[in-house]
Amino acid sequence: MSVLLFLIPITLALGLVGLAAFLWNLHSKQYEDLDGAANRILFDEDRPRKPSTHQQKSASQKDKKNN
Repeated sequence: MSVLLFLIPITLALGLVGLAAFLWNLHSKQYEDLDGAANRILFDEDRPRKPSTHQQKSASQKDKKNN
């Protein structure tokens, strides 16, 4: 029973932290553009992306093996 004296305040504190985080997200307009991410994936980028350094290293290693 004495465990409840610790668990109830901790639970209420975590709930308040979660509520505060949600309200902060609403205030900073995180939920304004719900369709943007869904539509963005459908369109190609105008310019190709640069390969990462890991991809460049693996490509150069393959070239060395082929020669």
